[in-house]
Amino acid sequence: MHTQRMAVSVLALLTLAACGTEPGSGSGGGGGDGGDTVQSDVPVTGVAWNVESMTVDGKKTGAPEGSRLEIDAKGRVKADFGCNRIGGEARVEGDRITVSRTVSTMMACGKGVDRFEKAAVAALDGELTAKLTGEKLTLTTEGGDTIALSEEKPADLVGTRWAVKTLLSGETATSVPADLPKERVPYLTFGEDGTVHGNSGCNSFHGRATVKGSAITFGPPAGTRKMCPEAEMATERAVLAALDGPATYTIKGSTLTITADDGKGLGATAAPAKSEGGQEQQSGDGQEQHTEGAEQHG
Repeated sequence: MHTQRMAVSVLALLTLAACGTEPGSGSGGGGGDGGDTVQSDVPVTGVAWNVESMTVDGKKTGAPEGSRLEIDAKGRVKADFGCNRIGGEARVEGDRITVSRTVSTMMACGKGVDRFEKAAVAALDGELTAKLTGEKLTLTTEGGDTIALSEEKPADLVGTRWAVKTLLSGETATSVPADLPKERVPYLTFGEDGTVHGNSGCNSFHGRATVKGSAITFGPPAGTRKMCPEAEMATERAVLAALDGPATYTIKGSTLTITADDGKGLGATAAPAKSEGGQEQQSGDGQEQHTEGAEQHG
């Protein structure tokens, strides 16, 4: 596994673009309590954006699946262009966005994804002009290259197949190994009957999940008992640690983050549903599965 500690210091900003999203706020001048407020013409913060394409020197290239970008209310930017997790700081003033101090995980990527990622990271390094049209956002570099994005709609917790991409331990984020066999890539799906099932990196599992507001209480997971290479077993231990006991969750666009009370957690991305053929619910090596449902509360 390649571990990258995303310890990005918070930029001390007088204001952020989120200020411009407040209805009825003035034009920003003058004195009073709002004297230090810079109103934003383009409210881009606090929104999860799908990256759709990039145009460099007049040549348009579609973004790898799952590419996204977000600037939060504290001036932190997070991006994923299909392979590595990228973080940095962003200053938003009017329709100008300046990204700096970027850091990235160091996973090996496919040739096409790697080329797009490098071009996108290079485009983000510096000042960008933002133009918002409805739910579409265009970022333009000083050299005229553009990144096209669209507002990401939140996925549903229940019924979505969540592919686990990141393992969390406090402030440390560890990427799931990119070379896991396809059938052992960890994922989870929450059922309407208050259960959760999936694959934890080696074995399939099934358990209870009681959801109330932003909290989830996981029952002890049960599953098959196969042995796998150590990288897969290490991933499995980390996944199951996040799915045992009380936890909180957030969904931003297509990204789910689950954090247990002890700081263990995972980050997952909504993936197209697949026909699972019931394989996650079958027993292996005589190991009994938890099949009883649990009530889900709104």
